Amino acid sequence: MKVIIHGGFFSESDQSHEVKTAKQESLKEIVKRTFEYLQYHSAFDTAAFAVSLLEDDELYNAGTGSQIQSDGVIRMSAAIMDGKTEKMSGVINIQDVKNPIFVAKALMKEDDRVLGGSGAKKYATEHGFENFSTEIPKRREEYQAKLNNGGKGTVGCVVIDKNGKLAVATSTGGKGFEIPGRISDSATVAGNYANAFCAVSCTGVGEDIVSNATAAKIVTRVTDGMSLQNAFEKTFEELKTIDGFAGAIAIDKDGNSYHQDSYPTMVFASFDGENLETFN
Repeated sequence: MKVIIHGGFFSESDQSHEVKTAKQESLKEIVKRTFEYLQYHSAFDTAAFAVSLLEDDELYNAGTGSQIQSDGVIRMSAAIMDGKTEKMSGVINIQDVKNPIFVAKALMKEDDRVLGGSGAKKYATEHGFENFSTEIPKRREEYQAKLNNGGKGTVGCVVIDKNGKLAVATSTGGKGFEIPGRISDSATVAGNYANAFCAVSCTGVGEDIVSNATAAKIVTRVTDGMSLQNAFEKTFEELKTIDGFAGAIAIDKDGNSYHQDSYPTMVFASFDGENLETFN
């Protein structure tokens, strides 16, 4: 059993020692809580649980801590994929929901498993997800600064459970100040993908990740017999042709894990019950 989580990139606006320390401590706590949860739950349930904890922490650009778009509105996207069933579900540009990942998870039982905008919000309301204001003062201050003077972040989790099953979940508040209606990679197979062989969650610039089909490429290459490290190296080498900005975490069916970013520093933590690793 193993859990890896990421909290996007440590941006230039976050360069204080206090913020770096806070993110490291937060990731350590969340990855340990997630591993405890994994003892009694499937990889699928655990991936959603981990991402919900990240969505609840204002340090990260997802859920409660989501960035504000250029029209002053917060819109969030999230997806989850079960490596066992090879099915993905998600929400795109949903508003006023505390944990988009739980709405994405609920959609797994539907025939129509990816919903966007008002349709996603309507589904959430009809299925008991309470209206919730995700705006916090820090994000409003950042928005005003961008408005007056002129983000790259996502959270995610990959898991392998005691039965060797894989799952991935990813959530984002977008890049901040984007054109309303812009769609990130998080609820696509470029940013969130899993099958019986490998699970990958990405962060970075969504347009670059989609152009490179990053998560799907890595998983496909591992499925075809390439090692996890080699699959990453080849995929990130291809990302260089578009000067792409991305990071990714992964676990394969044998419990091997790997992470890589094109520009430092992606914030992450991994835990297998004994070994704890975090970003420096």
